[in-house]
Amino acid sequence: MFQTAFTLSLTQFARTLSLPERLQRSPARNLALEGLRQRNLALDALFYDIKVITPEEAFYLSDSLAAEGAIMIVPPSGGAAITLCEKVDEFVLRGGDKVQALAVAGIGGSALGAAAFARNVADAIQGPVAAVVSGYGIADIITEAFGGLFFFGHLRGLRPFLEIFDDLAGRPKVGAHGDESVARTSLDTRTVRALLADPRLSFRLLTGHSKGNLVLSAALHDLHKQDEALIAKLAPDMKIVTIGARIAMPPAFTDVVDVMGAWDWFGEINSRPFIHADRRIPHAWHHTNTDLNGHLPVTATLRDILATSLAKAEAKIGEYDAASQGEASPTAAETVAVATSPIGSKRRSATIENVKHAFAAGILPNAPPIEPGSPDELQPPKTH
Repeated sequence: MFQTAFTLSLTQFARTLSLPERLQRSPARNLALEGLRQRNLALDALFYDIKVITPEEAFYLSDSLAAEGAIMIVPPSGGAAITLCEKVDEFVLRGGDKVQALAVAGIGGSALGAAAFARNVADAIQGPVAAVVSGYGIADIITEAFGGLFFFGHLRGLRPFLEIFDDLAGRPKVGAHGDESVARTSLDTRTVRALLADPRLSFRLLTGHSKGNLVLSAALHDLHKQDEALIAKLAPDMKIVTIGARIAMPPAFTDVVDVMGAWDWFGEINSRPFIHADRRIPHAWHHTNTDLNGHLPVTATLRDILATSLAKAEAKIGEYDAASQGEASPTAAETVAVATSPIGSKRRSATIENVKHAFAAGILPNAPPIEPGSPDELQPPKTH
C-alpha cells in the first residue's frame, strides 16, 4: 500500500508543479476542472494497480493526466519506459505498428489509471500494449450531474454531444481531434476507432475495464456502420476481453470474454442484463488494485484466459491430426490457422510460458527494446 500512496503523492506533486504552465492555455477551463481531475486521480489510485508505474513514469505522465484521446505505448514491467503520443501518426512512428493489444480503462479516466491497467495487460501477454486516455472535461461534469458515474452504460449518447463544450473551451487537440466537424462520438472513442481502422496497425486483443468497455463498444459499432468490410476483416482474428462491465459488441465479434467480480454490484448496474458473464472471479469487486482486498487480478485472469485459448488450439490440432491419419501432415500455415482459432470452454492452469507461446510469440511479438539515448527513449510530454 505504501508504493500506491507514494505513486499517487508523486503524481499530485508533479501535477501541481505544472499548473502555472497549463494555466497559460485555457485558464478558466483548467482552473475549473483541476480539483475534479485530482479527485479522479485519487479514484484511479484506488481502482487501478498504480504501483506498477515507476516514479519516473508517474512524473512523466502527470502533465497529461486528463488529455482525452492521448495514446500511450505501455511495455511490460521491467522493460522500456512508457511512451506518450499525441496523434495516431506519432504512435505509428514510435513503434505502435508493432503493438497488437489495446487497453482502455474507465473510472477516473486519468492517464495514470490507463497506464496502470495497460501495464497489467502487458505483464499478462509479455508484450507492449496501447492505451487510450479517457480524460476528464466539461462533458464529464455535466454527465455526472445525471448520475454518469453510476449509469455510464446507459448514458452513451449524452457525453459525445456535450463534448462540444470542451472543444469550445479550448481543450488540447490530441488523439483523433478534428476527424469529425460535429462531435458525434467522444474523443476517446474516435481515437480508438482511428487506431482500429488504420491499415498500418493490427490489433489482436482488445481489453477494457468499466467505462472503457463502453468506449471499445462504441468505436466498434461506429466502424461497423461505416465499413462493414473492415469489420469482417478484423473480427476473425480479434479477441475482446471486457472486465467489470458487460457491453454489447457488434455480432461479427464472436471471441468475446466477459469477466466480472463475484461481488461487483457496481459493474452489474452498468452491464447489459441480457449478456451473461463468461467468468466470475470469486471474492472480487470492481477494483483491480492488488494492494486492496477484494481486487480483480487483471494479469492472472488474462493469463488464464489466454492459456485457455492455447488449450483449445492444441485440442483442435490433435483433432486435425487424428482426422488426417494416413494423409499428408498439415502444413505450417494450417497449424498456425488452427492455433489462432477462437477459444472454447476447456480450461487449464496458466503459466507465463503458456501465454508467451499462445499469444506473445505467435500473435503478439514483443517490440524491440529501446536503446538509451535513442529518439524513442522517454521524452518530456508536451503541455496539455
